[in-house]
Amino acid sequence: MIDAVMDIVVALLIVVGALFSVIAAIGLNRLPDLYSRMHSASKAGTLGSGAILIALALHTDDAATMTRALAGFGFLLLTAPIAAHLLARAAYSAGYRMWSGSVLDDLKAASGEARPSRKVEAEPSSPG
Repeated sequence: MIDAVMDIVVALLIVVGALFSVIAAIGLNRLPDLYSRMHSASKAGTLGSGAILIALALHTDDAATMTRALAGFGFLLLTAPIAAHLLARAAYSAGYRMWSGSVLDDLKAASGEARPSRKVEAEPSSPG
């Protein structure tokens, strides 16, 4: 009975991981600029790979394989967001432009030159 439940949990984790990986791939093809694509790849790709590694850890009977899968998941969670952030900063420094529909440039804001990418109308002031 417990084996059947564990098999169902493992199967669900693999399907969820595959769906997140597909979503990451779709994001790479459909999103407008480098920064949005990197966001899709780092977030959805990490979740997809992580779910599959957890499924492997639950499915295996070998303690060494389980430890490696969980360690891989931990390292993936620690390194993927940092790597994506550093690559995005390097791309920004190299001059890759943001999508014209982007509202805020946080790196310009950090340097003291905050300007929205598109015009935003000022809110009307209250009388009095």
